[in-house]
Amino acid sequence: MAMLRAVAQGRAVMSASCEPDLFIDGVACCDQMAAHALAHGGYIRPDGEGERLVPAVLTDAGRAVLAPAVAHVA
Repeated sequence: MAMLRAVAQGRAVMSASCEPDLFIDGVACCDQMAAHALAHGGYIRPDGEGERLVPAVLTDAGRAVLAPAVAHVA
C-alpha cells in the first residue's frame, strides 16, 4: 500500500524494462520483488518508454485497490 500511495502522490519513477525498477523520492525501492509484482499485476505502469526512468503511474486496478485505504483514512 505504501508503494501505491507513493506512486499516487507522484513521488515515484520507474524503468520501462521487462523487470521494472521502482524509485521513490529518488531512492531505489528496497523491495524490488514487490515493485515487480505491482507492475506485472497491472497496478502500476511506467508513463513512457525507453531506457531512462519515467514517472510511475497507477492503473485503474491500482486506483481501485488504493481507494478503500484512502477512504478509511479520511
